[in-house]
Amino acid sequence: MSANLTQTVIAMDLVPFRFGPGATADVTVELERLGARRVLLVTDRHLRQHGLVEPVEAAILRAGAEVVVFDQVHIEPTDRSLRDAIAFAQRVQPDAYVSLGGGSTIDTAKAMNLFTSYPADLFDYINKPVGRGNPVPGPLKPHLALPTTAGTGSETTAVIALELTDRRLKTGISHRFIRPTMAIVDPLNTVTCPPMVTAFAGLDVLCHAIESYTAKPYHVRPRPDSPTERPAYIGSNPVADLWSAQAIRWGARYLRRAVYNPLDLEARTFMALASLTAGIGFGNAGVHIPHAMSYPIAGLVRDFFPPNYEVDEPLIPHGLAVVVGAPAGLRFTAPAWPERHAEVAEMLGIDTRGLPVRAAAEAVADALIQLMRDLGLPSGLAELGFTESDIPALVEGTLAQQRILVNSPRPVDERALRAIYREAMRYW
Repeated sequence: MSANLTQTVIAMDLVPFRFGPGATADVTVELERLGARRVLLVTDRHLRQHGLVEPVEAAILRAGAEVVVFDQVHIEPTDRSLRDAIAFAQRVQPDAYVSLGGGSTIDTAKAMNLFTSYPADLFDYINKPVGRGNPVPGPLKPHLALPTTAGTGSETTAVIALELTDRRLKTGISHRFIRPTMAIVDPLNTVTCPPMVTAFAGLDVLCHAIESYTAKPYHVRPRPDSPTERPAYIGSNPVADLWSAQAIRWGARYLRRAVYNPLDLEARTFMALASLTAGIGFGNAGVHIPHAMSYPIAGLVRDFFPPNYEVDEPLIPHGLAVVVGAPAGLRFTAPAWPERHAEVAEMLGIDTRGLPVRAAAEAVADALIQLMRDLGLPSGLAELGFTESDIPALVEGTLAQQRILVNSPRPVDERALRAIYREAMRYW
């Protein structure tokens, strides 16, 4: 890093997108434009029974391309599941990818594309300090991403999230070349999403947007020696703020409706928009403490089985793992940038008139707790099976996420994380 120099450049790589009911049909023309002839369709085996896979297969065939289907995506990608998926892709050698599913599916397709284009050991690209953090050598093959949940924003981001099974630790791979070539967001593909899947995904949207809006600003971060060394997450900035702020407003307004009335197409549409815009915002600015906490929370699960998920092993879905730490994490960061947190409170619909700025800032945590209660979520980490004795392991796993923690507007260390985790054990 350049000594005593801070960043002055806002760098935004924006994924082109097609949005709206019926957008799935655009797969055909986009594959024709790309000249694709052998397409690997990455999807979730459960989506076929909901009638979502066949229209995409048909759209690929109309483009004159051969379609090969991989439908063995793990519900939360692991090093083992990704190695199996990568081996499949290396046998197929497609010239384009289409992913249809939630964030796990889209991230799996990203990994298949990366390691087929530039074969390497998995740890070569995993972020430091867990992996070697090598840069991606060059552009990948075309990838059209079609989300079926309104949550992860993976269709717009430069990140692959995965769990290291033996270490019970979640980590990631990030580089701007990993972003899909295009996002095709059709709200109709989310209508069959069950209520709690909708809730957890939507809460991930809100946390993405809130964390990116409150992230340490780009202009106080060290300037890299070369533009090529600029991280995918550069910190909050005026451009990303536009996307993040609107995502917060839409999420606050429409998430409850989408959960309690799954056929509310207006709510589904605006939650899909919120997911897309939050993905653009945080994919540039980055997230911080709640997402750093989510990795060990998900990785250290013991016996929690989420409702509405077809799983045969314990699982803490990503959105739940994020939001369960968010109130405590954001209460910790509020004093560092109270004005920005107070703005978030207003976006969440809180009447902050007459409140001191510090009180308005801390109201963000209270609003998230109320939203968790309204949606019927667990009351904290204790209800997910954690105890005070787990805090050291949770803290250790969080401290390993330095690429995310560097975005926190307030420096966080082991002592601070211990206090945050104690608060997150039970909110009500």
